Amino acid sequence: MYTIGQLAKLAGVTTRTLRYYDQIGLLKPAEISEAGYRLYGREQVDTLQQILFYRELGVGPEEIIRIISAPSFDRQLALEGHLKALIKRREALDALISTVSKTLEAHKGGLTMTDEEKFEGFKKKLVEENEEKYGAEARGLYGDDVVDESNAKLMGMTPAEFARMQTLSAEVNEALKTAVQTGNPAGEEARRLCELHKQWLMCAWPHYSSAAHRGLAQMYVDDERFSAYYDSIAPGAAVFLRDALLHFLPEA
Repeated sequence: MYTIGQLAKLAGVTTRTLRYYDQIGLLKPAEISEAGYRLYGREQVDTLQQILFYRELGVGPEEIIRIISAPSFDRQLALEGHLKALIKRREALDALISTVSKTLEAHKGGLTMTDEEKFEGFKKKLVEENEEKYGAEARGLYGDDVVDESNAKLMGMTPAEFARMQTLSAEVNEALKTAVQTGNPAGEEARRLCELHKQWLMCAWPHYSSAAHRGLAQMYVDDERFSAYYDSIAPGAAVFLRDALLHFLPEA
């Protein structure tokens, strides 16, 4: 058995973190000693390892609870999933390191880079981050073929196309911030926001459809990661964006 202090030291976390995990029901101690100390056994050690794997991949505490408490949870499959995700992350980082190294050599006059090579690492990193964060949901909603086509389209972008997508992303966020302030998801600012959002999606989507766009709009509210992202731009932005898109996009 480990005390809370011993487990914290072993795992490289704080005792405050372990107390928080206990409080929210993410990691309960195996038992409480007569003196009132939390004690953790082998099962809790293994569970904490899983929690830290998921945390490293950007999964929030509430989602981790849902995953590891599900009757269908399989520790081996989870580990295989972690390994696959980490390998993809390493590949994306290796690509970015390669891009920086080539750029440095080019500045020294040692080689000549094509414009495509200058952005290869950034595009690969973006694809891998999207897969890591939202891949499972996207594949469940749209299917593997659509997601694979979208990734291929992103990787095949010219520097100008990639820059355009990045610019549109920033414009969407600014338009969202402005539109939310009006409080009217059916207003003119909301209309402009929806058009920009459509243009941004079409940069990467192999085939655009309003039905798929409407489904994504609902996901922005249903998925706490999306809602947290948009609500960080402006309070209530996720619901506003959903309502605006459902208002202006045709149902078929």
